[in-house]
Amino acid sequence: MTAAASASGRMTPEQKRVAGATMVGTTVEWYDYFIYANAAALVLAPQFFTPAEGSLGSIIAFATVGISFLFRPLGAVVMGRVGDRYGRRAVLITTLIMMGVGTTLVGLLPTYATIGVWAPILLIFLRIVQGFSAGGEWGGAALMAVEHAPDNARGKFGAFPQLGVPAGMLLASAVSAIIAAVLSAEQFMAWGWRIPFLLSFVLILIGHYIRVKVQESPVFHELEKTKQTETAPLSTLFSKHPKKVVQATLVFMGNNTAGYMLTGGFILGYATNKLELNAGDILNIITIGSVAWLISTWFGGVLSDRIGRKKMFIIGWVLLLSWLFPLFLLIETANLAWVTVSLVVFGAFMGFSYGPLPALYAELFPARIRLSGASISYALGSVVGGAFAPTIAAALVGKFDTTVAVSTYLFIWVAASLLATLTLKDRTGADLYPHDAETEGVDLGKRNETGPENL
Repeated sequence: MTAAASASGRMTPEQKRVAGATMVGTTVEWYDYFIYANAAALVLAPQFFTPAEGSLGSIIAFATVGISFLFRPLGAVVMGRVGDRYGRRAVLITTLIMMGVGTTLVGLLPTYATIGVWAPILLIFLRIVQGFSAGGEWGGAALMAVEHAPDNARGKFGAFPQLGVPAGMLLASAVSAIIAAVLSAEQFMAWGWRIPFLLSFVLILIGHYIRVKVQESPVFHELEKTKQTETAPLSTLFSKHPKKVVQATLVFMGNNTAGYMLTGGFILGYATNKLELNAGDILNIITIGSVAWLISTWFGGVLSDRIGRKKMFIIGWVLLLSWLFPLFLLIETANLAWVTVSLVVFGAFMGFSYGPLPALYAELFPARIRLSGASISYALGSVVGGAFAPTIAAALVGKFDTTVAVSTYLFIWVAASLLATLTLKDRTGADLYPHDAETEGVDLGKRNETGPENL
């Protein structure tokens, strides 16, 4: 435990800087990601995939959202190695810049009408850059927050970077809604959709300014001091901890799949194209749902410190499973009040299995390979979970002409995450610092495992 970590869990000035840096930086990163998802639902098909007609254009546009996920594991591998060998702080700064530059350039891209096939090619390339960046960013931010935290407040501290995701979505939806309200439909389609992308350049400057002032993780300092930094974290991870990677991947898969119904643009696209609801109204509702998600993410992290990570995840999964079928049944009414209820409850239930994730991952993996383990598991969970969830959902609706098929698909994935959670040991409060046993692949959970009652 660091000297800065107080028994009361009260935040020191440095811990406040870390919390702010991880949340603000992650907010900027995911703002970038979500404005692309919104654009995929509203404008990308006619602007960049003109030859594709009808629903095919929408499916291809959503597929570009998923393509970037395929490069998350690569970003996780590269940035995981950087973070485990050179420090968490370097990862935070590098990934933020990459994401911001990629997003800004999307706002400057010529359309298919201007440069033909080069338009979708360049768009996909920039999506790859964003995917690579996102693959490395989350692990660095999550571990910086948790490794600076007091032992009895890791869920609370780890919730800060998690808050950046609904906050980024909130910001992206709000900006898109304002632009849609101010501009005519013709203006928005012609050039207005570029504004949210170009605003990313300003946000990236703010996020970079905050992150460069953060000190390195005390856990990594201890690794350097004891000369235990890992030179080949990926090899060590998969040779000594493959089961943990599989468990961690499956645990995140369900939340990511369900979340991308909201964040990946599917619900926005379905409500506006299929149900013919006003895009501005739906963006406003998604904004309200983001607030519910943000609040429950915070409470999910805080409560996990009291009742344990495993129990908190199980509660989150059960709540989410109970809402997957009512979610779309209420949306199908095309009544804005019921649509609001559906998305607010959906957002609230998602947070309980999202807020505790950084603390759970940090306590699952040994210090020497923790950033690689957390980043790769998160990236793989994104690939098998949310990567093509909007595309699959659109295809299911096209084939079966009912959203019941989508609810069933989500139910299966979330249920799989629940089952994976049941296989985990609750390591709430386990020692995060390096030990000699880690070099031998010993399961530290057996030695350091403590329950929430011991915090």
